[in-house]
Amino acid sequence: MPAKNKYLVPFILVTSLFFLWAFLHNINPILIPHLKKACQLNDTQSALIDFAVYMGYFTIALPAGWFMKKYGYKNGILFGLLLYGVGALLFLPAAGIRSFPFFLFALFVIASGATFLETIANPYITKLGEPSTAAQRLNFAQSFNGVGAFVAPIIGGKFIFSGIEHSKEELANMQANGTLGAYLQTEANTVRMPYLVIGILVFVLIGLFFMAHLPEGENGNGNKAGGSSDGHHDHSVSGFSLAVLKNKQVSMAVLAQCFYVGAQVCVGSFFVRYSAYVVSLPEKDAAQYLSIAMIGFMIGRFTGTFFMRYVKPATLLLIYATISMALLALALTVKGNAAVYCLMAVPFFMSIMFPTIFALGIDGLGGESQMASSLLVMSIVGGAIFPLIMGQVSDLTGGNIQLAYIVPLICFGVVAWFALSQQKKPVLATA
Repeated sequence: MPAKNKYLVPFILVTSLFFLWAFLHNINPILIPHLKKACQLNDTQSALIDFAVYMGYFTIALPAGWFMKKYGYKNGILFGLLLYGVGALLFLPAAGIRSFPFFLFALFVIASGATFLETIANPYITKLGEPSTAAQRLNFAQSFNGVGAFVAPIIGGKFIFSGIEHSKEELANMQANGTLGAYLQTEANTVRMPYLVIGILVFVLIGLFFMAHLPEGENGNGNKAGGSSDGHHDHSVSGFSLAVLKNKQVSMAVLAQCFYVGAQVCVGSFFVRYSAYVVSLPEKDAAQYLSIAMIGFMIGRFTGTFFMRYVKPATLLLIYATISMALLALALTVKGNAAVYCLMAVPFFMSIMFPTIFALGIDGLGGESQMASSLLVMSIVGGAIFPLIMGQVSDLTGGNIQLAYIVPLICFGVVAWFALSQQKKPVLATA
């Protein structure tokens, strides 16, 4: 078999994984208002959905890297898919008993599987072909991450949202006449079919990966798959050290990344709630608006890369963080459709932030870049923390989710502070 052809099937299979973790993150803005309704939650409780997912990433990232190093790419992918598929199927009994803690456990299991897939797929895709085209392959594969980002709200809006929204008075009347429980169970049941389909598709993928020959990934000893001959992706837990945080550049980047991920998750996760609050937008319509906003996020990635040819990454980061703060300031104060449009515009300017902060954080570190990279990945724990704070702000102000958007505004302020501190840096080669 020609060299190019032997990589084709593995490349297609591994590329499909990029869709899976994008779907996980971008279905949360649908699950949060939906389970808030079905399980009768306040905003803080509903934010635990993000907490479960991002704590899964935070706790499993290093073990996933160790597993890849020891057992190889193929076994790591199979184990990650198994966790993802089992977690998806756990939604069925969770919905059956309408248990929010059960839903959170299922999401944690899915997130653990997604962590394995993301930890493994990014480095592995670069090995499926010529080294000279590794970056092109990775960029192409990551485009499916963008597809997942805008497809998830569409699927969620169509198959999870019922479109039935009752006022507090109507719910109280239903409780009085004994029909509330049946209604809430009907709402909870809408997640069963989508997650059953997801689970089945993931188990089909497991079968395909099991039968496929994965170059450099089929050996169980991990010498080829996870070895560090190229100096990358050695996630050995025994080598974990926080000493690199003494470097001000790294510590500031880790802090900025934590606040950025918190802002990103906050902006999307409460979008449906926000749209209903400021303009009484029906949930299905809000899901479509969110999907359009995520298309903006995807476009922002491409245009941001183009702009960095002419503008220093740190400067562009400062500009985008400042614009994001201005848009959120408007979203906090105006009413009607204009408020929703301001919030929809924010993802475009968020798009470059994660990779730019990452690149600035590890720039020029040499041998310390591996540990700094691990810490920058683990800083996504901000996605677990700040939505809870935002939910708490909303609950303490009588459910004013509009005012709660001050939380991501402050987070972008930290990103702007970091970008300002990096202004003296030259244009990065990695940008």
